[in-house]
Amino acid sequence: DATTGAASVGGGPGAGAASGGVPENLLAGCRVWLRELAITGWRGVDDDLVSGADQAIEALLGVPELRGLAVLLDGLATELRASSPVATMDRLPLRRWADLWTRGLLLAQSGPWHGVPEPVSGRLLILGADVHEHATVVRVQVHGVLEEAGGQARLVRTSVAAAKVDTIVGPSVWRLFGGRPVLMGALAGHLSVEIDGMPLLPGGDLLWHDDRARTGAEADPFTTARVRLAGALAPATPPLDRHPVRIAEPVLVEGYTVDGHTLDLGGNKLALDLDRLPASCPLTPELVAASSACVGLVRRDGGRWLLQPLAVQATVKKKPVTVHNGDWANGPTDPKVVKAEAKAGDVVAVLRERAGRLLRK
Repeated sequence: DATTGAASVGGGPGAGAASGGVPENLLAGCRVWLRELAITGWRGVDDDLVSGADQAIEALLGVPELRGLAVLLDGLATELRASSPVATMDRLPLRRWADLWTRGLLLAQSGPWHGVPEPVSGRLLILGADVHEHATVVRVQVHGVLEEAGGQARLVRTSVAAAKVDTIVGPSVWRLFGGRPVLMGALAGHLSVEIDGMPLLPGGDLLWHDDRARTGAEADPFTTARVRLAGALAPATPPLDRHPVRIAEPVLVEGYTVDGHTLDLGGNKLALDLDRLPASCPLTPELVAASSACVGLVRRDGGRWLLQPLAVQATVKKKPVTVHNGDWANGPTDPKVVKAEAKAGDVVAVLRERAGRLLRK
């Protein structure tokens, strides 16, 4: 059907797959906890059972290849902890928890789930950034078009993530990516990126190495979308990612009007997913409502298609403005936000200083 067809060309990066170099005991610890959940059943979940995952998740976070699995299990454990004791709940999100449990169990098996990466070189033209955040982690997923010498342009994604605490919120989360100056600089400055020997998985995911990249000339994402997006080759989706919730297709939409949470394009209506607009970025529902062009991700959720904006061109006070999710990658540019941050203090710097003091002791 239409959903299955879209899923075959969509999806996001893998949640982290084990290879021969990953200690098997880490994966075994995850499987033990997931097996206990299955034996106990959702109605039997309590704080003690949820806490059984803490040690395994902490160990997974120390292995870069398994951080995706760690984040997935941490998310499931957080939801279960917030719902405990589950026996007292009137309704359970059975389908969601079952999906998370199943994916976690699959990823906790040894094997190259997402294929063997190939080194690629060329020019990366950024389309937009999708920011995912919860209490203990933030991830920036960048969508773009890769131009290789003598090859067809193709759609790619790359993700960088950082552990955090729940007091690091809003624009402050960007400070956690100070070790990725090339990628952050390209997002904030709307620049192309020249990459050399960057690993690319068959599903279209670049495994980002900042030392294999350098910023290039200016590259407006809307120009990239208008000129290169339609002809870019979309990768085949790995079997493990063939689920409607994984669909995230970059698109360019122009010449529309916005009515509340609905985009009207010549009588064709598409729901806007404004709940995904992150607080760490300058893009707001008001800007989306005033826009006439949008680079976004088409998603499938709750049996319907939605458009998640990543960047818009709008008219504000009779002046044209262009706003992207990644505009604050090197720090906020809105004077009001800068003033509020200065007043609140640099939370990340304070926490790092305190952590360093504890380590010195």
